[in-house]
Amino acid sequence: MKKFALTILLLSFLVSCGDSEKKKDSNAKPKTEKKEVKYDKVDGVAVDMDNKGVGPIESIDLPDEIDQDLAAKGKEIYDINCLACHKPEERFIGPAPKGVLDRRAPEWVMNMILNPERMVKEDPIAKQLLIEYNGSPMANQGITEDEARAILEYFRTL
Repeated sequence: MKKFALTILLLSFLVSCGDSEKKKDSNAKPKTEKKEVKYDKVDGVAVDMDNKGVGPIESIDLPDEIDQDLAAKGKEIYDINCLACHKPEERFIGPAPKGVLDRRAPEWVMNMILNPERMVKEDPIAKQLLIEYNGSPMANQGITEDEARAILEYFRTL
């Protein structure tokens, strides 16, 4: 009888140990691959013209000629909503927009204007910029797609 009880106890112990190992494995966080961000750097600034960002703008064609009326409207919107943090030609609380279209795709710029919260969570360059600018996230100004397009046209004039 003692042998039987001892055998049952030993089997119970072995089974419970096996279960705990499975529990450990099932509770373990899945390993995620670190996605390598590939981009060029010019003067220490990330340049990625292939990244379109995260948001509603998937494609945009910019005409060769700048629409001066649209750019003027964009400057008005920019002055009201963006100027507190972004100086047109110098680093401030946020990056200067001058030359941004030499570093980013126009879709990325518009998605950042329209959807800064999601961009900072999901886009590698937006995450990097958040760190570079002392964790100061860009505020969502409630800009419409048409207004963002006007701001983008203004950026083309800088």
